[in-house]
Amino acid sequence: MSGVSNPHNDRTGFGFEVRTRGDGLARTGTITTPHGQIQTPAFIPVGTKATVKTVVPEAMKDLGAQAILANAYHLYLQPGSDIVDEAGGLGAFMNWPGPTFTDSGGFQVMSLGVGFKKVLAMEAKGVANDDVIAEGKDRLAHVDDDGVTFKSHLDGSRHRFTPEISMQIQHQLGADIIFAFDELTTLMNTRGYQERSLARTQAWAERCVVEHQRLTAERRHRPYQALFGVLQGAQYEDLRRKAAREIGALDVDGIGIGGALEKENLGTIVGWVCEELPEDKPRHLLGISEPDDLFAAIGSGADTFDCVSPSRVARNAALYTRDGRFNVNTAVNRRAFTPIDDECDCYTCANYTRAYLHHLFKSKEMLGFTLGTIHNERFIVRLVDDIRESIEQGRFAEFRDEVLGRYYAGR
Repeated sequence: MSGVSNPHNDRTGFGFEVRTRGDGLARTGTITTPHGQIQTPAFIPVGTKATVKTVVPEAMKDLGAQAILANAYHLYLQPGSDIVDEAGGLGAFMNWPGPTFTDSGGFQVMSLGVGFKKVLAMEAKGVANDDVIAEGKDRLAHVDDDGVTFKSHLDGSRHRFTPEISMQIQHQLGADIIFAFDELTTLMNTRGYQERSLARTQAWAERCVVEHQRLTAERRHRPYQALFGVLQGAQYEDLRRKAAREIGALDVDGIGIGGALEKENLGTIVGWVCEELPEDKPRHLLGISEPDDLFAAIGSGADTFDCVSPSRVARNAALYTRDGRFNVNTAVNRRAFTPIDDECDCYTCANYTRAYLHHLFKSKEMLGFTLGTIHNERFIVRLVDDIRESIEQGRFAEFRDEVLGRYYAGR
């Protein structure tokens, strides 16, 4: 399957343009979607179930979020992708006016299916094992070459995802950018399994392209949805480069970089694949948001990112500042009548003090979740905005050293 566009696949409303090239593979650009533009690099906050937990969409827009990513697996189970479709698509359903993404559901099928509530085994420790499962858990997902059979984590009901079903669900959800269905492996899997899985993911991507084109022609009354193919290959350079060449050659609109990788190798792996990928397709790195990871990924050629971490840690009283992350629950904040971060321009820092947030978290008031999440999302969105500006000004490396030197100074 070549990279030549299908003449029956009208991509009206979607496009990508590289604007500035910086140090290494760093670049800025513009993704155009039917619901607006995304200036890259950009951080895309996660609204798993069509909501960034505890924060209204209007507040996400005010803090500078350019797009929101929701989860196909969760929305398929509840309320159902047909209901979102009937509402007019994801953006209309959640009252979000800007661009939207949905991931394929592959990560959740795999992680929840083997008992890991939040993450898979992403550390290469212990003996290689192709039957990774959380301790004390039962296997709820079974992979074969055609797709995945799994039990719902909500009620135990049985379901089946194939590449075609994932495309059908995501077309009903109606996001501007959707992802091909892939198999997520862990760092514990053997080399042999990684090779077999890579071939399976490639075959699934080809099937996704065919089904995506069929559905696009069938649903011409809806805006065009851009399809991103997903790269796997764990930490093997040859597998990652092979995946990049093969997925990059498909008739896809962009690339998702996924899979298991250790933090210290993140930039290296992103660099491998970006050296192989077409220049004219945007690259989305799935699941990162820590400042050092963002700089490493952007410096190696990635364009957009998503992660639940800013909102998740906020609900546990962990808040970002330019001088690192701290826990507002600690006693030192009980009488700290100052903003979370004097240099932050978010709604929370403009109106509330550390002492007040300390009180909210200690008294288990949900407003603490809202104010903390607004701050953390703004912090990461603004950091990536500032990185984009530094690339355009030709000072990416200088800005990276300045920010990371201060943020991690206490370590």
